[in-house]
Amino acid sequence: MVDEQISRGNEKIDKRPMNDRQKELTSGNRLAKNVIWNLLSVAVPFLVAIVTIPILIDEIGKERFGLLAISWMFVGYFSLFDFGLGRALTVLVAKCLGEEREADIPALTWTALTLMAILGVAGFIIILIISPWLVGTVLNVPAQLQDETLKAFYLLSASIPLVITTVGLRGVIAAYQRFDLLTAIRIPMGILTFLGPVAVLPFSNSLYPIVGVLVAGRLLATIAHLLLLFRIVPEVRQGYHYDKSQTRPLLGFGGWMTVSNMVVPLMVSMDRFVIGAVLTVTAVAFYTTPYEIVSRLLVIPVAVVSVLLPAQSTTLARGGIEDREHSARLFNKGLSYISIALFPLIILIIAFSYDGLNLWVGGEFAENGYLVMQWLAVGVFFYGLSLVPFNLVQSAGHPDWSAKLHLLELPLYLAALWWALSAYGILGAAVVWTLRAFVDALALYVMALLLIPECRTSIRRFMLSMGGAVMLFLLTAQLDGLLIKFLFSSLLLLLFGLFVWRLVLQQNERNWLLRMLHLRPAQ
Repeated sequence: MVDEQISRGNEKIDKRPMNDRQKELTSGNRLAKNVIWNLLSVAVPFLVAIVTIPILIDEIGKERFGLLAISWMFVGYFSLFDFGLGRALTVLVAKCLGEEREADIPALTWTALTLMAILGVAGFIIILIISPWLVGTVLNVPAQLQDETLKAFYLLSASIPLVITTVGLRGVIAAYQRFDLLTAIRIPMGILTFLGPVAVLPFSNSLYPIVGVLVAGRLLATIAHLLLLFRIVPEVRQGYHYDKSQTRPLLGFGGWMTVSNMVVPLMVSMDRFVIGAVLTVTAVAFYTTPYEIVSRLLVIPVAVVSVLLPAQSTTLARGGIEDREHSARLFNKGLSYISIALFPLIILIIAFSYDGLNLWVGGEFAENGYLVMQWLAVGVFFYGLSLVPFNLVQSAGHPDWSAKLHLLELPLYLAALWWALSAYGILGAAVVWTLRAFVDALALYVMALLLIPECRTSIRRFMLSMGGAVMLFLLTAQLDGLLIKFLFSSLLLLLFGLFVWRLVLQQNERNWLLRMLHLRPAQ
């Protein structure tokens, strides 16, 4: 249904040149600035996390910290209940902006928010009901912690409507590409996620008040996003309007999106649940500590693709040859920039995983987690790259393609994860997570090529680059001794920088970097 609507729209606008709004929303300067804002919104809380996580481990113990890690995952994973409406709202609002149909946006927004509020209440009821089963049966929660853990899960269930509503509000704001204002909210909210639990410690080390702070932060975030929406789209505050005609496009577009929204976070985060079920919550802590560090690298690809989503949605809705070529350029640039940003960081993580963990959280965590950290770092590299074709497939109006792929992957991944945990412990979980990310990236890349054949111009170079990167990751993992690691990684990153500068970046990109570094005067 959605594909047909997009196709009918394309027939009307294929031959029209880009209007000023479309050019402005897809301009390189706007996209670059938005990526930087997105990175800042997670980089600052990440720095806070580095300081606060060791404090939390020392004060509340490994068992409670493992449960707190699951709570953090819960707060983020609650967005699965939005039925794909968050991303659908971004795509459809961006399409309205590109086609100069701003008058349709208020009704579209209120309709989507109404549906998401209903879904949020349904999610609250579901989690409220199954919390005793999760705490008493699924997770190996020590008997002395079960009562406070159950109360904490009840509190978490109350935050689901807030999380879902915020996803919808953020979806509209993202379509307008006001990532600067979104960052102004996300930074303090992200800091509160890690600093809030520490602030509770002088009064209690129980999970119940700690989770209460997280839920209070979600309420503040919802209010802030609503006020921001009223500022950006003042027409929305003129009155509530539910438009039944918007329901089918929203649910049609979001239906398949919600499958990926449910399954992808499940495959990304469910490993901690399975570790808690098969092993112990202490093993969850050993696994989560390196995971929390490595997974933060995903802010780079997420920052890129969240900016590309409205830009590509605006362009691909038109369907002309010029638009397809522009989308292919965005696709190839997304892959290149993510690779350039992730490769040096992953080399450093692989080289210094043991030393870094030992310095940060101690020898016990380093001994149990450094190999996990190395494998997960490689997996994050694959997963980050997979987000670019995943984003393109959804922007092109084919969320069913990626959803069917993820439905096929899920049972195979969970079965492999359970077996690997039983046979090899948390290291087995990290290996399976990485292999799943590789297969997913490969399949999504093929889908992107089928949709936009113009992307094929970079396939040979891209595949060779990925093969070389993996070989260097394996070689780095074999190094021993701080001096050797330092010398090798320094030389490798120097050569990588020269390679990127001479063979990857174009002249205008080199000039822009020189101006950013104040090595060349602005023109």
